[in-house]
Amino acid sequence: MVNTPTVAERLASTREEISRIERRSGREPGSVRLMCVSKTQPSDAVQEALIAGQRLFGENRVQEAPKKWPELRSRFPDAELHLIGPLQTNKVRDAVELFDVIETVDRLRLVEALAHEVQRAGRAPRFMVEVNTGAEPQKAGILPAEADQFIRICLETYGLPVVGLMCIPPAGEQASPHFALLAQIAKRNGLAELSMGMSADYELAIQLGATCIRLGTAIFGART
Repeated sequence: MVNTPTVAERLASTREEISRIERRSGREPGSVRLMCVSKTQPSDAVQEALIAGQRLFGENRVQEAPKKWPELRSRFPDAELHLIGPLQTNKVRDAVELFDVIETVDRLRLVEALAHEVQRAGRAPRFMVEVNTGAEPQKAGILPAEADQFIRICLETYGLPVVGLMCIPPAGEQASPHFALLAQIAKRNGLAELSMGMSADYELAIQLGATCIRLGTAIFGART
């Protein structure tokens, strides 16, 4: 009988691997943060990760977060929660209330709604612009050619605290050019944070400047 690794064991081995990749890539130790993607995961699994010391998590859906995070945060108040899935304008109020970072800012109408809600609520999460590096018509994200202007509008016109960029490379394509493109856009706009890299390509992402990688299955196992 094969013993299935626990969440704590997966976390430990993943952190060790991240450290090894940092060293091989000439990165500063601890310069890459591990985000556990907790979408569809039950509270018990997330709690196991929290007990093991993990504090950064990502959720794909605004409506899923209230079902588990208020209670978890009452016991782990230093947990940090990112929205990494699409945000509809009618969910902006909930998102601003629930999340510490919203990574999927990708259109002007959403920027307007977020700026309005930040002013109303007096609470400003940090924001990241999602870039559709592959210009895929079915995928969310601002096009690379429009990214510089869009970032300026977010920062200068609406005063949104944009701290970085995120991307999801096209499935079936080499990820490196997409990670390199995202890093270039961030550098020329003075943005420090790069959320890029998932289970299949996070080593490349770290080599190309990721400050945060997003892992789900590698930590929690296959979703049911």
